[in-house]
Amino acid sequence: MNKRTSTPRNGTTPRPPWPQRVLGRIESGSRTSASIDYTLVMVSTIALAVFGVLMVQSSASVEAIARGQDGFTVALNQAFFAGVGIAAMLVMQFFKPATLRKAAVPAILLAGAALFAVAFTPLGHTVLGNRNWLRVAGIGMQPSEFAKLALAVFSAYMLEKKQSLLHDYKHIMIPVAFPVGVVILGLVLVGRDVGTGLVLIMIIATAMFMAGLRMKLLLGIGAVGLVGVSGMVMLSKNRRSRILAWLGIDCGPGDAICYQSSMGIQAFASGGWFGVGPGQSRMKWSYVPEAQNDFIFSILGEEFGFLGVLLVLILFGLLALAMYRIAVRATDLYTRILMACLMAWVIGQSFINLGTVSGLLPVIGVPLPFISSGGSAMLAVTLAMGYVLSAARDQKRAEPKAPVSAPKTAE
Repeated sequence: MNKRTSTPRNGTTPRPPWPQRVLGRIESGSRTSASIDYTLVMVSTIALAVFGVLMVQSSASVEAIARGQDGFTVALNQAFFAGVGIAAMLVMQFFKPATLRKAAVPAILLAGAALFAVAFTPLGHTVLGNRNWLRVAGIGMQPSEFAKLALAVFSAYMLEKKQSLLHDYKHIMIPVAFPVGVVILGLVLVGRDVGTGLVLIMIIATAMFMAGLRMKLLLGIGAVGLVGVSGMVMLSKNRRSRILAWLGIDCGPGDAICYQSSMGIQAFASGGWFGVGPGQSRMKWSYVPEAQNDFIFSILGEEFGFLGVLLVLILFGLLALAMYRIAVRATDLYTRILMACLMAWVIGQSFINLGTVSGLLPVIGVPLPFISSGGSAMLAVTLAMGYVLSAARDQKRAEPKAPVSAPKTAE
């Protein structure tokens, strides 16, 4: 017997599950004016960057004074790179996406050369256990931060260029995953920067997913990547201890490996609803290690409380919403893949950082975009937003103009 499909008696179609309804509303919003998404990206980026400078000033001033420096040194450095990055972002928005994509190949070549110099030449320096700093003429930078942007732009550029061949999975993976992705990822992992390695894997996986790679192959590649990262973790005694501490296996009272995470959670708890006030954190006084870097969100929670945390999460959410709608609205594969990769980087890295600070994930060591201290990270993420604004502005230009009605004449 054939099974009869049940239909409502009134003849209406059944209501779809709530995830489909939510996505439907978001995608229907993408048909509204692109000006809204342009404004959301602009406002969210500037607000997060300004908030980041203020938090760096609060969290880094104590350590700066302890080193004999001026208490404003780190914050002024952060403000400088935020200003340069935002200025570059504002300039980039006036270039069409077709113009900006021309930087894809030079950017990935420069990123690869810089990462090679970090890994295999005396120009590379180790900081906090990771060899990810390049120092030339007294100026330091982290090429791995710019490699995220370069890999996202290159992946979108190359996959669009091979669009007619993407029915064959080999053309999806070559050269984005192999050899370019593997080389960039390998150079980062040589420096033992597992956190950045995870972010690069997310970017590569997102690009291949958007290009139509079958889920089985995608999961297989992801499994191989996770095995490689797990191997790096197990070869490092410090990272192995972090995993065991997160699982509660190797975490006794006063254990140094658990100290950072437990102090970060304590800072969160002491913030309450409204926080202790801007600049009034007690845990930044050398209680929370790396308070201005990976654990700056715990100081934010202490000073601004639940409401401050909620505000930052809303800003990240609005940024993600705008990027998603720009991707849905896009008519070309390049923009869709690029927006998805940038969203995977910025929002995915934010989730990793927030999971680390809240204890939901082991201490991995990735900064919070826009908020954590670091000139390279700030400059890279604001340049990424320049690509987003360029796409949003291009969609604004393509919108049909509303007809201007002629003035009525008296009869």
